[in-house]
Amino acid sequence: MSWTDGPLLGFDTETTGVDVTRDRIVTAAVVRRDAAGTVVRTWLIDPGIEIPAAATAIHGITTAQARAHGAAPAVALEEIAVALTTALAAGTPVVAFNASFDLSLLDAELRRHGLPTLAGRLGAPVSPVIDPLVLDRSEARYRRGKRTLADLCAVYQISDTANLHSADADVVATLDVLAAIAASFPHLRELTPDALHAHQVAAHRAWAEEFNSWRASRGMNGPGAELTWPGRDAAPAETVADTAALPA
Repeated sequence: MSWTDGPLLGFDTETTGVDVTRDRIVTAAVVRRDAAGTVVRTWLIDPGIEIPAAATAIHGITTAQARAHGAAPAVALEEIAVALTTALAAGTPVVAFNASFDLSLLDAELRRHGLPTLAGRLGAPVSPVIDPLVLDRSEARYRRGKRTLADLCAVYQISDTANLHSADADVVATLDVLAAIAASFPHLRELTPDALHAHQVAAHRAWAEEFNSWRASRGMNGPGAELTWPGRDAAPAETVADTAALPA
């Protein structure tokens, strides 16, 4: 029996931006897939700050919608964290595309609201996690082109992509891409979830070091790619009290 037989718990967020220490979760989805089928749970959250127009253009949620219909952040974040850590504690892999972004942002949000982080709840590192982006970079290293979720859906011939950039649709697409990667590279199916997690830690570091070396060779400034996966070595998030007086 392989990890591909399930259960798997997919996770994705749509946010106010891409800064894992300062931006907020607007919507989230957790999708459980096993032999019995697929079960989707979603959240709409009032992030407590203005949602930039550029973010709304991607996921379609306005500040007014989030304020009128969104859950209080602390309540929703607690529910999301419980769903993820319950699965992880049972050995069920969490699947996320570009997992380091979503998991790091979630942990920053939990700290912001005085809630335990995922690792704090588990009493151990967050594992096992499966990231189709990391696997595709590793297994199809020399394929040219971008590697967004939409790009990989095209590569692996996932057709149901009309609603990408909604959290639940992105999770379902991520799980479909993962299944296609496992079919294309069957040696991945033979690994245990823990061994697959360790494989991705090493694969991500190798990619990040090579990418950062390429940037340096061209004189590019900036931090480059994080070496760690699935967590980032990010600064702690500010608390709600810290940001209460900040402009939108």
